[in-house]
Amino acid sequence: MANDYGNWFLVILASFIFLAFLKMVFRPRSKTDWRTYQSFSAFIIALFAEMYGFPLTIYLLTSFFGNKFLNLDFSHDSGHILNKILNIGGDPHFSWLHLLSNGLIVGGLILISTAWDLLYKAQKKRILATTGIYRYIRHPQYTGFILVIVGFLLQWPTLITLLMAPILIFRYIKLAREEEKEMDQKFSTAFENYKKQTSGFFPSFGSMINIFKNIFIKAKTSHVE
Repeated sequence: MANDYGNWFLVILASFIFLAFLKMVFRPRSKTDWRTYQSFSAFIIALFAEMYGFPLTIYLLTSFFGNKFLNLDFSHDSGHILNKILNIGGDPHFSWLHLLSNGLIVGGLILISTAWDLLYKAQKKRILATTGIYRYIRHPQYTGFILVIVGFLLQWPTLITLLMAPILIFRYIKLAREEEKEMDQKFSTAFENYKKQTSGFFPSFGSMINIFKNIFIKAKTSHVE
């Protein structure tokens, strides 16, 4: 179609590149890993299909409310609907909302990659993963996926991805609970103690203070050296 859409080659290319990179950092091995990866892939494909292919959300909104609704048109910039709602002017790609979105996406991917590496090493040693990011949260990989989802929703919300997001997040929470039952059977008292001391998906306030304290100490040490 006209304007900035109808580029299905870009939809395929963007989806392939992002999902290939995600597969590289997530490195799915078990059936649960693959189900997590596949369900998230559906979210990404639906997102890029509207971002570069057909703007279904804009089409439906303008069909029901007219072109004057949020001053939407079929330009690429109009796809950044939150910018329109919050009346953020200028190029949406350089707005604070887009920068925040990129930060959540990149941070989520880093968290997924870091967590997988620590978990893989712990599994090889047949021990409970409690070091690194696992000192602060029990399910950093799922937290990473949630951050990526929220990041993309801030950047490019669509009706389909808005419906898919809570379903995916609920699924991650359910998978985390199932994995905890397995860990409880495998590590018993050790896991129970770890669970009492460590938050599930997001660090506690005390943990956040410790994180920033460690970052400050490392930065100070590096500066002295």
